[in-house]
Amino acid sequence: MPGSQNIRHAAHVLEQGGVIAYPTEGVYGLGCLPDDVDAVIRILTIKQRDPDMGLVLIAAEIEQLEDWIALPDEHPDLGSSNERPVTWIVPATDRAPDLVRGRHSGLAIRLTSHPVARALCEATGSALVSTSANISGHPPAPNPYILRRQFGELVDYIVPGDLGGAGSASEIRDLLTGNVLRSA
Repeated sequence: MPGSQNIRHAAHVLEQGGVIAYPTEGVYGLGCLPDDVDAVIRILTIKQRDPDMGLVLIAAEIEQLEDWIALPDEHPDLGSSNERPVTWIVPATDRAPDLVRGRHSGLAIRLTSHPVARALCEATGSALVSTSANISGHPPAPNPYILRRQFGELVDYIVPGDLGGAGSASEIRDLLTGNVLRSA
């Protein structure tokens, strides 16, 4: 786990409209604050990603997402673990950022258990955009050396830290149907 000064610096970068790279449960991620349109556009540009595809939001607590999602009264536990992260597609409110939602009516969210990702959400008091550190259609950066080589000049800060034990991107499930949309 990086020191608290690394987390504070990363939070400051995010609050100033920056883009960071950081470890998550399974892959290195690129992140920004979800309501910062310029930063979200910058991530889409870095990744060469179609804005219609949407992006994932991670949070330390469900409360960091409550303005943007409409959870049904009865819903499964949305938690995940470092070894088995789950991203849920949940109904979005009309306040959900369009660039994050893409062309979808739902929003992709994950309650992160990764200590660095959780600390970043806690330090900013916000959910974060979390998308794999890769160019769309290519594999994610597999280690910190390649991450730095591929993205070091494209992001404002790379948060040190180890990946969680998942070994790949998270499983994606539809909250309303329970259908698995992507296996881990």
